[in-house]
Amino acid sequence: QVQLIESGGGLVQAGGSLRLSCTASGRALRNYVAGWFRQAPGKEREFVAAIAWSGDLTYYADSVKGRFDISRDYAKDTVYLQMNILKPQDTAVYYCAGVSQIRADDIGTARRYDYWGQGTPVTVSS
Repeated sequence: QVQLIESGGGLVQAGGSLRLSCTASGRALRNYVAGWFRQAPGKEREFVAAIAWSGDLTYYADSVKGRFDISRDYAKDTVYLQMNILKPQDTAVYYCAGVSQIRADDIGTARRYDYWGQGTPVTVSS
């Protein structure tokens, strides 16, 4: 059984940066498609970014494109989400998700992912 663990969330002022990390227990993460989703209070879970198992393809929601970067470190078996120029509307609990294989059209669909972390909260103050 695969369990994902996120870390790196916290409180930051608007315009600042945070880097989230995702690691896995039970099975290596390096051969999984990995995604980041977020959920703000009272709102639906929202796709943020994803990266192919090979690391050669990345995907971003329009709301974060140009500000966030998703990457892999295969040696550390870790997936990162570098968040820059943070805005108050980025405030949410951020979740890491993994799946062995997924259609490109489903990359932003949460129900297509098999494994999830517990979430790490990010709060951006104005």
